Amino acid sequence: CKILRCNSEYVAATLHLRGPDHGAAFCTALRSYSLCTRRTARTCRGDLAFHSAVHGIEDLMIQNNCSKEGPTAPPRPQPPAPNPHGFESLDICDYERSFLYKHGRPPGFQHCAAFGDPHIRTFHHDFHTCRVEGSWPLLDNDYLFVQATSSPVAKGSNATVTSKLTIIFKNMKECIDQKVYQAELDNVPAAFQDGSVNGGARPGGSSLAIRERSPGRHVEIRAGYIGTTIAVRQAGRQLSFSIRAAEEVARAFTEEQDLQLCVGGCPRSQRMSRSPRGRGRLPTETAQALCREMLPVEDVYFQSCVFDVVTSGDANFTMAAHGALEDARLFLPDAEKLHIFQ
Repeated sequence: CKILRCNSEYVAATLHLRGPDHGAAFCTALRSYSLCTRRTARTCRGDLAFHSAVHGIEDLMIQNNCSKEGPTAPPRPQPPAPNPHGFESLDICDYERSFLYKHGRPPGFQHCAAFGDPHIRTFHHDFHTCRVEGSWPLLDNDYLFVQATSSPVAKGSNATVTSKLTIIFKNMKECIDQKVYQAELDNVPAAFQDGSVNGGARPGGSSLAIRERSPGRHVEIRAGYIGTTIAVRQAGRQLSFSIRAAEEVARAFTEEQDLQLCVGGCPRSQRMSRSPRGRGRLPTETAQALCREMLPVEDVYFQSCVFDVVTSGDANFTMAAHGALEDARLFLPDAEKLHIFQ
């Protein structure tokens, strides 16, 4: 795939274009860039940089009122650039930096979380409490596969908790070998299944790394090559998952990959009410008092905390909701969307 050559030719052709009269020459360079990407389409079909370039060209042509028909400039020979931050020296396994360079703006991000009963906060800010016993995919796209396995929170209970998480980082050319991370109750390792702590021996292997935040309780996995960070926690007898994913990574899936709890939430048949009903293991008032200590805002995180403590009788579930809220505070691009009220 020669998309990087197309990118560097476009950068070289537009470096000298400044001022209000650059329009025609800029459109010519964009058409030439578009032609170059079309020539690489067959070999670059699965390449993230290729799809970024195609969408970026479309946006720039609209913004600059460029016609798709018209002259295309022959590629200019690229002069040796003294600028150490030029495209050729850019690390293609640094997603955020290369996106900023190509589009002139930072990428957008989305957040999803699964914690407690489990409760799912989707990329689109929907919030569901799910029954979902067994294994269900949280994510299934071109770059990541995440599966949560749930089991009953207590004997005879309809409520379930996540007892196992499996995360697969799919191999990506120069950046990483495929890596599998697996956490189970009382086993939240700070390493991938093969014992490694990064993306392997490829040139961009360090763009995937695990960091232990709290031994055996909280790990953070940074996947810089796809602009994604994942947090895995254990609080009480449950595991939780939070992710901050680049928008185009979160959207990189086909119609066949339609069951993803982070995208569509729980299937309707698996949703539960968060109103404590029937005989709980703790009185609702006691659970509310415990949750209020950790979660002073009575939003869905608070409601979820009360539900989990009543259902399980385990005060440690206050930490599950608190951890999910703290991850959301770190991962959400828009702080105004931190709290959800239903």
